[in-house]
Order: sequence, then C-alpha cells, then structure tokens
Amino acid sequence: MVHLTSVKPPHHHVIVVGGGQAGLSASYYLQQQGIDHLLLEKHGLTHTWRNNRWDAFSLVTPNWQCALPGYTYSDEFRGADPHGFMKKDEINLYLSGFVQSVKAPALENVTVQRVVPRASGGYEVHTSQGEFSADQVIVASGGYHTPIIPRLAERLPTDIQQIHSEQYRNPQALPAGNVLVVGSGQSGAQIAEDLHLAGRQVYLAVGDAPRCARFYRGKDVVDWLAEMGYYDIGVDTHPLREGVRDNTNHYVTGRDGGRDIDLRKFASEGMQLFGRMEGLEGSRLQFSDNLATSLDSADAVYNRINSSIDSYIEKNAIEAPVGERYAPVWSPEQERNGLDLHAEGITSIIWCIGFTPDFTWVEAPVFNGRGHPGHERGVTAQPGLYFLGLPWLYTWGSGRFSGVARDAQYVVEHIAGVTGKKVEARHSMVR
Repeated sequence: MVHLTSVKPPHHHVIVVGGGQAGLSASYYLQQQGIDHLLLEKHGLTHTWRNNRWDAFSLVTPNWQCALPGYTYSDEFRGADPHGFMKKDEINLYLSGFVQSVKAPALENVTVQRVVPRASGGYEVHTSQGEFSADQVIVASGGYHTPIIPRLAERLPTDIQQIHSEQYRNPQALPAGNVLVVGSGQSGAQIAEDLHLAGRQVYLAVGDAPRCARFYRGKDVVDWLAEMGYYDIGVDTHPLREGVRDNTNHYVTGRDGGRDIDLRKFASEGMQLFGRMEGLEGSRLQFSDNLATSLDSADAVYNRINSSIDSYIEKNAIEAPVGERYAPVWSPEQERNGLDLHAEGITSIIWCIGFTPDFTWVEAPVFNGRGHPGHERGVTAQPGLYFLGLPWLYTWGSGRFSGVARDAQYVVEHIAGVTGKKVEARHSMVR
C-alpha cells in the first residue's frame, strides 16, 4: 500500500512582496536582524524604473536625497553631482548597484496571486510558481498599480492612439500630428514639456496639481525644505494628518540641471491649455471653465512655499539673495470649453491622471472603501501584515529614495520585536 504524504510549502519567517526600492530596503534590514525571508517579484528587480519611464525622465529631487539603506548617493558616487538630478540611465545604474549591495534572497518573475491569513497564525502565499507560507508578510509593491483611464476613452475615435503615461517613451514614438496630454501632475507636466521642447503641438488639460519653484533665494527649494525640517514631518503631526496622502505632487523638473515648470510660459509659446476634462460628444471633448482658477491655485502654492522660506530666512538671519513673488507671464483671455480632436489634428492622447491601488490579492480586512490599507507607519491591525513604499506611508519621502529606508527600518524592527524570540530559538536549534 502506498501512503501519500502532503508536502508542506516552503516556509519563511517573512515574505516580502515587491522588488523595488521598498522591498529591497526591507531585505537589507531583515538581513541585518538575521531574519529568514524571501522576496518575491512579479517581473525583475527594480522593473518599474527600468521599463515604465520615458527616455528623458530625470529625478525631480536632488541626488543627495538618494539615501537607500547602505547605498547613499553621496557614498557611492562621491565627488559627482549631489545637487544634480539623475537621468533615467543614471538612476538605473544607481539601482543596479543597490541590488548588488543588498543581495536579497529573491525570486523574480513570480506573481503573488493571494495572501491569506491562516487561522493558526501566519499566512499562505499563493503564487504563479507554487505555494509558500510565512509568519509575516511585507507588501512592498507600492501604490501605483492600475493606470487610470476614464471610461469615455472607449468612445474616442479609433484612429486616435491612446496611451497611459507609463507607456510614453519619446515624441518620435507617437504618430505624426498634434498631441493631447490629460493631466498636469508631475508626469503630465513633464511629458507635456518633453513634447513641447521637441516641437510638437501640445494640448494640455490642466488639473489641480500645485507647483513649486526649483530654485529660490540661492538654493534648491528641496534644500531649504530639508533644512526647515519639512521632510521629517510624519502624518501623525502633519496639519492635514492622513489627509495629506490625498495631495497631488507639485510639478517641477530636474531636466537640464533643474528648472521650474511654468504652464503659462508654455502657453505663451504656443501650447494650448484647457481646464479639467468633463465629457465627450463624437470627436469633441468638453472641458470645465476652471483653467484660470487652476493656474492661479498652482501659483498661489508656489508663492506660499517661497514665503515660508522667506520667513525661515528672516527668523534665522540667514544671508541669501532677495526673493521675488511669481508674476503670471500669461493668462487665458477666455475659457475654452470644447475641443474637436479631428479639426485640431490631434492624433494621440496621453492619459496622465495617475493610478489606483490594487491589493485585491491581499485577503485581509485592513482596507478602506477606496482600496487603501489602514496602517500606522506600515503596521496594520492584522497581526504580521505590513506595507512599505506607499506615498506618505509616514513622511513625504516614504515612496521615494529619500525616506523609504526609515520606513523599512521601522517595520523590520517591529517584526524583530514580534519574532525575535522565535528566530533566536530556531537559530539555537540549528547550533
């Protein structure tokens, strides 16, 4: 008689889902704590940076803020350009070095399909390459999963090419003709600039994104804000509390050494600006009459940030060049509520209106009505379930190279406090 025995799935103390900067940072600290773990990545490590950025992409934060654990820009690229802005190829070189530095125990090209809490504790992790189990799970796949494309896109003329910002590479890859960019956050504003500088006729549907200066009173605004302690403010002390997570990022660029992005200047040079997109009839798009309001609001934030720097300089008696308020270089003579795509020769549309999270594969009761996990600094109410790499997980830098190390260290130290005795006991058994 043959007795069949079930084979237990491979077990780890911690499974980390996601091989970007957040997951790799978690692995760095887990290794420091001597905690057994496995990192699972759907594609390849740092895939998004290598494959979902346009050719002219550059960081909007200065290089000195690249402070991944054990691999800071200042240490690894000493004497280079700490106040510059790495371009796409340089970013990937930096990340490749980080991958080699961490040497995470990782499986690539493995899709995590379900994470299921077990009644006895721990988790079942179902993947495209079989089943695993873990005492703890760190979800480090970020918060930008599903590209947002409005339903009206289904009714647009079929001869107009539509892509999302993550698919955009360069102006030459688009069909000949004029281009409509929808959304003016960081991606939308920078892609519109990329097309504009290439001589393409750009139509831009402006959203409610704020903007900030690149340089002010002799320094990068990021340098001033760092000195003022802004990047150390957590959601627990921020005036907006967790509401700050709903804020849209300020548009600015690190291109060509860094500069402001001024949509009014682009308009004075021929870019066509519209308010928020509202609807579609045939080949004619409809827009709100809020362009002037949106531009004024973005400028107000720009001036308000500069005013806070003015106050800091005055309070601390710092010698710095005189600052000036931004004065509009262009204003719309009238709001334009309609745009006929065919009549204007528009052959392509780039949707730059963001992403929605997709954590449907995490089967735990920790999510709100919009699919965002509830947590405190990445620690959820579900024992053993953590999140990393989300925007404003704790500070402004949580989803960036500048702040993810602090978050990863906090989560791993929490795990070490929970699992430390078990880990030490198992190590003792091995010895």
